Amino acid sequence: MAKHYKGGCQCGAVSFDVDLDLDQSITCNCSRCQPLGVVLAFAPRDSFVLHSGAENLTEYRFNKHEIANLFCKTCGIQSFSYGHMPDGTKIAAINVNALEGIDPRELSPTHVDGRSM
Repeated sequence: MAKHYKGGCQCGAVSFDVDLDLDQSITCNCSRCQPLGVVLAFAPRDSFVLHSGAENLTEYRFNKHEIANLFCKTCGIQSFSYGHMPDGTKIAAINVNALEGIDPRELSPTHVDGRSM
């Protein structure tokens, strides 16, 4: 069940609200996720509201260049990414580490073998 969360980057330049189901969180071993140590949860883009920091974000795309990995130019934290589902539905991939009051180590994320995809 989705709940409401606040999140952002380390320096506070980027802030957002999102409705997420943390029971559906994942870890991934792809060349980006594993070194970052992210735990991800996904939300429809209309459940994500960026309140501040759009002008302070920079983008990195790799592999198929379909996911916009966005991170703060000031502190370097990647708190979310934009992408889409196979059916075209726009989503936000949230770095659970960037959510206020959440300890991702208390979750039981599903592991995804992103290296093999």
